[in-house]
Amino acid sequence: MKAQGLQRALVMPGFVKAALNARKLLDAYQSRPDYQKTEYLQWIDKAPLMAGKRKRLDQMLDELDKGNVYMGEPWTPPPPVKA
Repeated sequence: MKAQGLQRALVMPGFVKAALNARKLLDAYQSRPDYQKTEYLQWIDKAPLMAGKRKRLDQMLDELDKGNVYMGEPWTPPPPVKA
């Protein structure tokens, strides 16, 4: 029986990491909130065909490149935390 509220950690597929590195967007991905990183990976993974996974990956990459979009909607990044 699985405890409520516990989920297995998501592992980033190699093709996603390679695409982030190729477009120099790994830092942009890592700076997103945890919920966005999780939802992006789950959304890509749920596509039934590789062509669908690629299309979703391309959307994620474009949104990370723009910086102010998340899942097709406007998104404002939080201000940097000052020490």
